[in-house]
Amino acid sequence: MPMGDSFEKGIALYNLGNYKDALSAFLQCSPEQTTGNISFAYYTGLAYMRLKHYEDALGYLELVVTSGSSLEQVRQCRFLLAVIYNLTHRERLADFELHKLLDSGYKTAEVYSALAYSSWEQKKTNECISYYELAIKKNKKSVTALNGLGYVLACMGKDLTTALKLCKQAVDISPNSAACLDSLGWVYFKLGMLKQARAYLERAERLNNSHKDIIAHMEALVQKEGAPV
Repeated sequence: MPMGDSFEKGIALYNLGNYKDALSAFLQCSPEQTTGNISFAYYTGLAYMRLKHYEDALGYLELVVTSGSSLEQVRQCRFLLAVIYNLTHRERLADFELHKLLDSGYKTAEVYSALAYSSWEQKKTNECISYYELAIKKNKKSVTALNGLGYVLACMGKDLTTALKLCKQAVDISPNSAACLDSLGWVYFKLGMLKQARAYLERAERLNNSHKDIIAHMEALVQKEGAPV
């Protein structure tokens, strides 16, 4: 069914990165044009996702997944559903979507990293480490996996030499990532190298001074620095 000017305009705006106006254009389409139209559901779900309106995105993404239309779109939307579920602390639902992806043969570093994150949130540390290792096997330059595994090892106080190596690799690949800088600073903190820890944690804080982990790590550092020798 032809979608009309609003939908075409929305796609053009979306491709330009103007997600707010793209969504506005999509929502101007009439019900007659949009009902049962998977392309509309796909782009509207993506626009909501880009704008971080996660609950609004869910219904559209689920519609694409259940449609069974384009395998590539189904996989993309299923992965985005898992991301939303992880971000909103619905890890079991995230696991369901991610395992569906694995069952379909979509065994990527991104999927394994998402499963690792979900396992970590559920305090399944052994599973978390295993999934991150699988992710790195799939892609040795996966920043998410390198940083994630390094951070988890640091939090556990386990194999800090390996944790340091992994987090350094992540920072080398993504030097302006607050998450990666924070993880590297946290490894140095765990190693007792407070000067180096401060250097990286301060860089992370400058990039994102509202993230709860960065705040907690800086507080731990300040407390450690002020402790009597």
